[in-house]
Amino acid sequence: QVQLVESGGGLVQPGGSLRLSCQVSGFVLEPHTVAWFRQAPGNWREGVACIRESDGEVLYSDSAKGRFTISWDKAANTIDLQMSTLNPGDSNIYYCAAGLADPISLDEEEYVVWGLGTQVTVSS
Repeated sequence: QVQLVESGGGLVQPGGSLRLSCQVSGFVLEPHTVAWFRQAPGNWREGVACIRESDGEVLYSDSAKGRFTISWDKAANTIDLQMSTLNPGDSNIYYCAAGLADPISLDEEEYVVWGLGTQVTVSS
């Protein structure tokens, strides 16, 4: 069974850091691209970062550039999102998604397998 399971969410103070992890399992072949999205209740889903399995090419949203880093640990089968300098606007449910986007893209329609999400709350 193809699965993506997110972990690492929680409560963090403004200016703090958090590392999210997406465990990938059940794929016959490695997914082509894995991305992190986020969504607050009542808001549209925003692509944050994505990474291509074959060459490690990455793409970030403007809000993530310089603060977030996506990486693929092939030995552990996880795709991590290191987030720093967090602010209350980063409070969202963060989702991991896998797809075949080529070229890589933060368009959610390019992603076909989704995790259930992990909550990130930035608050003092």
